[in-house]
Amino acid sequence: MAPFVLEDILKYSTVDVLDYAVFNSSLNKINFDTKCLISTVNQYSYMVAEKDEAFKKALISSDILLPDGVGIVAAAKMLNGETVKKIAGADIHQHLLQKLNEEGGSCFYLGASENTLALIKKRLSTEYPKIKVGSYSPPFKAEFNAEEDAAMIDAVNAFKPQVLFIGMTAPKQEKWAAKYKDQLDATVICAIGAVFDFYAETVTRPSEFWINLGLEWAVRLAKEPKRMARRYLYYGPLFVYELFKAKLTSVFHKPGARKHSVVRPHAIA
Repeated sequence: MAPFVLEDILKYSTVDVLDYAVFNSSLNKINFDTKCLISTVNQYSYMVAEKDEAFKKALISSDILLPDGVGIVAAAKMLNGETVKKIAGADIHQHLLQKLNEEGGSCFYLGASENTLALIKKRLSTEYPKIKVGSYSPPFKAEFNAEEDAAMIDAVNAFKPQVLFIGMTAPKQEKWAAKYKDQLDATVICAIGAVFDFYAETVTRPSEFWINLGLEWAVRLAKEPKRMARRYLYYGPLFVYELFKAKLTSVFHKPGARKHSVVRPHAIA
């Protein structure tokens, strides 16, 4: 089978948002024929990464960093005057599944419970029947030992997927993917967290109406107040503070243009 290529286009744009080069192009402009690590950044992950050096390094080292949140979209506009389109983990997940189904390709789900993985496979068999699917459910714990890491790597490499989806919650999944990227026999590696539960429908994602209004966060907060309160009510205001602080700094230092046209190694056919 031919290499998995979305489009034979070499360049895409990024915008510097705080410390990160955030993707600002159509997903169709990316050529995935060589290894590519995709992560997402939002206001919550930004604030967590400020206190977790390994997490920040993992985000920065990603080949593609998607703007997953209205906070990042607002930051790009406020700091650089750039209009950035929000691209959530669910968006890249759907995009890649559509391409894989067209190609008759393969994907692997690493993370979540056996029940969630079974529900994902059941739905895929109906919606994307041409995709070959594998999965592995790692132990539910804060950190893995060397033996557990090796078992996960072996499971992925035995299947050799074109796309590896990792759903082990942030920041664990991003740090794990960055650490083992070179050992994983997969072309595209995506850390997409809650998408596993959304797609399995064990957790309901807010409707397109709320997503388009930029209020997905508010619906998730209302549905899961205990789990989401700290993320949105504590880290949200902190992110706004950081944003205004960065804006004041940029006004006084008058930085140059921050939009870049990027050629990544994975984007060259």
